[in-house]
Amino acid sequence: MTAVADAPRKVSVAWRERTVEMEYAWIAPERTAAPLVVFLHEGLGSAAMWKDFPQRLCEAGGFRGLVFSRPAYGQSTPRAADEVWGVDFMHQQAHEVVPAFLDALGLREAPWWFGHSDGASIALLFAARFPERARGLVLLAPHIFVEGVTVENIERAKDAYLHTDLAQKLGRYHDDPDSAFWGWNRIWLDPAFRAWNIEAEIAAIRAPVLAIQGLEDEYGTLAQIRGIAQQVPGTRLLELPACAHSPHRDQPGAVIAATVAFIAAADS
Repeated sequence: MTAVADAPRKVSVAWRERTVEMEYAWIAPERTAAPLVVFLHEGLGSAAMWKDFPQRLCEAGGFRGLVFSRPAYGQSTPRAADEVWGVDFMHQQAHEVVPAFLDALGLREAPWWFGHSDGASIALLFAARFPERARGLVLLAPHIFVEGVTVENIERAKDAYLHTDLAQKLGRYHDDPDSAFWGWNRIWLDPAFRAWNIEAEIAAIRAPVLAIQGLEDEYGTLAQIRGIAQQVPGTRLLELPACAHSPHRDQPGAVIAATVAFIAAADS
């Protein structure tokens, strides 16, 4: 049976004495006995920006899936114009927003987390804080500390947003592209964020981990996934040639095959 995504829905989530609306969609929810994979998007991503990759992965592995947009992204509640994210913004997402979202859906099982870039970092932080809610992690281009190459290319993204049609392109995936872009860009370029480092925290992870990175990643080096392997024993690494920062777009077949095999081995 083909893995089909339900129509997007929204759920109200209480966060820091306010309520935000978060969009989400289930993939193949009828597969009630199948492993559940929850997708955590990148720093400029959204549920829609995954395109059909979640369905393709769930079809290949016989999984259920759940995609959603964090606050400030996609069709979820935008970031307020005067809301400036702090150095701990990924910790807030992992420790507060994601568990509140799961609770709002009544989801108590431990899913597999499939995260890309900032979403992969959030998955790491979530699994370290809530081990009982993480069956395992598949991480694409994660960040565990800040590298110079990352900052340099985020500077270039800022220039592109100001002087090209990048805002218009992001508008296809976000109700408020300024909310998504500036929330992400300003914190990554904040000098205080250069010291951000989660290596010590992720050492608490006990779930199985597959970490994937492209050899041509413009936003990070192999030191990121190799650093995860140093902190989390048993981590499996996949280093992909002809692949930049988005392995699921550049090498989808390799990512799907590795993910399906990884989950099957862990569940056997």
